[in-house]
Amino acid sequence: MGAGADAAVEHADAVLLSGDLGLVVQAIRRSRTTRAIAAQNIALALGTKAVIFALGVAGEASMWAAVFADVGVALLAIGNSLRAMK
Repeated sequence: MGAGADAAVEHADAVLLSGDLGLVVQAIRRSRTTRAIAAQNIALALGTKAVIFALGVAGEASMWAAVFADVGVALLAIGNSLRAMK
């Protein structure tokens, strides 16, 4: 291995060597968990915005309701994303 490979290994968070399947399995699990949480956050955000939009069209929700819903969804998404740190 050359000097470039040595520098890459030195600065890498993880180096996969032959026979190191445990790290690969862990990375796949984390990526699946992250993808599921991202999908949940997107569904929550779009669903909430759709409800507030429908209420706004019906004249039942004001601009402040939309602002509070948006900030609330952002906080819920951040809280939901913190689950991935386990």
